[in-house]
Amino acid sequence: MAVPAPFSSWASFALAAALWIAVTCLAYWLALRLSRRMKGNPVFVPVATTSLMVMAVLWISQTPYAVYAPATKPLNWWVGPATVAIAIPLYGQLERLKRIWKPLLIALLIGSVVAMASAIAIAWALGGSWQTLMSLMPKSATMPIAMPMSERFGGLPALAAVAVVITGVFGTVISHPLLRLLKVTDPAARGFAIGLTAHAIGMARELQVNPTSGSFAALAMGLNAIATAVLMPLALAWV
Repeated sequence: MAVPAPFSSWASFALAAALWIAVTCLAYWLALRLSRRMKGNPVFVPVATTSLMVMAVLWISQTPYAVYAPATKPLNWWVGPATVAIAIPLYGQLERLKRIWKPLLIALLIGSVVAMASAIAIAWALGGSWQTLMSLMPKSATMPIAMPMSERFGGLPALAAVAVVITGVFGTVISHPLLRLLKVTDPAARGFAIGLTAHAIGMARELQVNPTSGSFAALAMGLNAIATAVLMPLALAWV
């Protein structure tokens, strides 16, 4: 088995992996403490503050991302179990899902189309290139979908990743005040709207706030990822 490209030996890779996994876990622990200290203020959502702290450490230490990414790859294994675990609270809403699946599908279709269309419309109005448009179009899908979709149609995966994070953080910050203004009080409706627009970051926030809202946010995130993967190629083929 070959040693990852940036490393000269398995020993150097193991040392880097131990170091950067520890840095990432420490950053997340500090982000959780900061979030609790700020009483759950969405501006200090742990995913965003963790990313900022890790980026700061990388910048200060002059460590390229090409070193950090393979070193922390073992953390990616937890994405699978975490994704499966999301189904547990959602299963508790099964009976309600059977009753409201039609309006949920309509909301999904409208929300997914508006999210993609608004992104490319704003970028085009501001003079964005095709590469920029394709990078921003899947911004409301979760990152494992947004990055390959943008790359497939000529976008930059790195820019798509930034757009996804900004969308998630901004959507999480404004969602509760906006939904209160619109007098949306049903946890299912609130969760589905937030999960559809703010994907994993919004879902993580909702799981802390309300189990029902978090369950529907998880459902919306997953369905919007599928919808984006299906609708984006169809829309571009039509255009």
